[in-house]
Amino acid sequence: MELELSGLVAIVTGGASGIGAAAADRMSSMGAQVAVLDRNPAAADTSHFAVQADVSDDESVRKAIDEVIKEFGRLDIVVNNAGIGAQGTVADNSDEEWQKVFDINVFGMVRVSRAALPYLRQSAVPAIVNTASVAATAGLQNRALYSASKGAVVALTLSMAADHIHEGIRVNCVNPGTADTPWVERLLETAPDPAEERAALESRQPQGRLVKAEEIAAAIAYLVSPSAGSTTGTSLAVDGGMQGLRLRPVA
Repeated sequence: MELELSGLVAIVTGGASGIGAAAADRMSSMGAQVAVLDRNPAAADTSHFAVQADVSDDESVRKAIDEVIKEFGRLDIVVNNAGIGAQGTVADNSDEEWQKVFDINVFGMVRVSRAALPYLRQSAVPAIVNTASVAATAGLQNRALYSASKGAVVALTLSMAADHIHEGIRVNCVNPGTADTPWVERLLETAPDPAEERAALESRQPQGRLVKAEEIAAAIAYLVSPSAGSTTGTSLAVDGGMQGLRLRPVA
């Protein structure tokens, strides 16, 4: 693989597992030096620089960014991936849960981006990619809180792209469909019939299977790469056609 990210430094929040880990591995294979910011850095691949960070805590975020700068001396790429899920209709989640999900899924991206901006402004090829979701663009049942938080991520991405385009900082987001990740596995384990629930999730995907974390990572790697220099303010769906395709039932 072409080492297009050679010499660049990237951070990935929530990079110890799932989509974040796949993104960290992909960018590393393209030559980047990768720092994983995670609440459980011990779970990160040992080939990456792992730093303890809680995106719901501004002091923790700023300390983690400082550690990355101390280690590498620069920062070029930010992948805001850390997030949590929630189930239920608008009537099912408490105020406290709404606040917690938004604090991590939205405000967490704000904290990380805010702390990273002074260093991104010094880069020749700075880029930010936020992980949103197909839940932001397709109405899904029992996902009111989660969908609202990811809708906010899409809106935030567009606003950030407009705010920082004249500084040369590109900001985009990926909108994954239901992905085959440890978080989804934990979700399935809580279902009365995990196998039936998995089959239902797979059938919801037009291509008949869950999205692979590596497929989402490939999209992230493209968006942060200098070859995507004219791509900003974009939401890239990696959802197996879930958002846009309407297929006839298979006989």
